[in-house]
Amino acid sequence: MGRYVIRRLLQMIPVFFGATLLIFLMVNVMGDPIAGLCGDRKCDPATAAQLKKEFGLDKPVWQQYATYMGNVFTGDFGTAFNGQKVTELMATAFPLTIRLTLVAIVFEIVIGISLGVVTGLRRGRPIDTVVLLLTLVVIAIPTFVTGLLLQLLLGVEWGIMKPSVSSEAPLNELIVPGLVLASVSLAYVTRLTRTSIAENRRADYVRTAIAKGLPRRRVITRHLLRNSLIPVVTFIGTDIGALMGGAIVTERIFNIHGVGFQLYQGILRQSTQTVVGFVTVLVLVFLVANLIVDLLYAVLDPRIRYA
Repeated sequence: MGRYVIRRLLQMIPVFFGATLLIFLMVNVMGDPIAGLCGDRKCDPATAAQLKKEFGLDKPVWQQYATYMGNVFTGDFGTAFNGQKVTELMATAFPLTIRLTLVAIVFEIVIGISLGVVTGLRRGRPIDTVVLLLTLVVIAIPTFVTGLLLQLLLGVEWGIMKPSVSSEAPLNELIVPGLVLASVSLAYVTRLTRTSIAENRRADYVRTAIAKGLPRRRVITRHLLRNSLIPVVTFIGTDIGALMGGAIVTERIFNIHGVGFQLYQGILRQSTQTVVGFVTVLVLVFLVANLIVDLLYAVLDPRIRYA
């Protein structure tokens, strides 16, 4: 196991550099970031040259990337064009988005897997048909429609919740935004769990466990569910980074100043340091989440062993 972890960590190095280089190049072709600093008026040549020199934009792109990565390894993600350190923005944004993502993941695990198990064990019955139709509707409706509808009904019309989240973002205010963020993924988890449970029900090891006279609950939890969760864990693990980076719509609707909000502001203002800095951390989140998922395979299925 230790050798496998070391090998995976070494494989993550070129992936990290490749992903950050690609993002750095893409962000640098978004437009002229200096133009955004001068507002509606065009910068005069002297001011533009001074600003480019101040932010290091007068150097070749490869040299800018090398300088940026060198600073990253010292914990310096640069300075946004408003003069604020990117690390300061991260310190306020990431805790909010992490809490929002955790709420969304809890919804995926509790509701998604539960509904998937119930429908997988009752495949073809009315409850299976109803859940399949509901998940299809959830997948078909865009997230911003779901968010605005729940905000209007629960926050404005019925007064059950605040229409927007406060700056502290306590967990009780993140329940509805977390549900909105998790809605589409929750539907996919339900359908994926249902399919996996339904397929593994006919497996030989399940029939053997039943023939031995094991209790139904033990057959489901110890044998059927553990093996059926492998594709679900894969999806949820990769979905962690996607939820954190894809929370732009949800955070905009509920006024949450998290990662999605900062990315939106960075793109809008063409602040390359902000965008690249946040995406760099999200790349690390993706890589670590995938590593943890691979290690969980051996926990769920004892037949899997890493050399």
